Amino acid sequence: MDEPDELSEAQVDELLAALRALEDELRATLDGRMKAEAVTLDQPIGRVSRVDALQQKAMQEASRRSMGLRLQQVRAALAAASRDEYGLCRSCEEPIGYRRLRARPETPLCLRCQAGRER
Repeated sequence: MDEPDELSEAQVDELLAALRALEDELRATLDGRMKAEAVTLDQPIGRVSRVDALQQKAMQEASRRSMGLRLQQVRAALAAASRDEYGLCRSCEEPIGYRRLRARPETPLCLRCQAGRER
C-alpha cells in the first residue's frame, strides 16, 4: 500500500502537468465524439442493424458520460491545487499517496477511503 507522505514540489509539478494533459486529452476526445455522433444515419437499415446501431449509441453515451465525469474530476483536482489542497483525501483529509496519484492524478480519495466506499 502507498505510504501517505506529503508530496514534494517536484511530484506536485509532475502530477499537475499530467492533470493538464489529461484535461486536454479528455476535452479533445469528447469534442471529437460529439462531432462523430452528430452524423445521422439517413439510410434505411434492417432490423438487426438498427438494434446494433441502438446498442452502439447506448455504449457511446455511457462512454461519453464516463469521460465527462472524469473530466469533472480532473477539473476539481486542478481547482484543489489552486487552493493548495491537491493530494489530500476529500474524506479523511490525509495525504493521498504519490503512487496512487501517479496512476490516477484526479483521484479525490485515498486508498483506504476508496475501499470503504466500495464496500
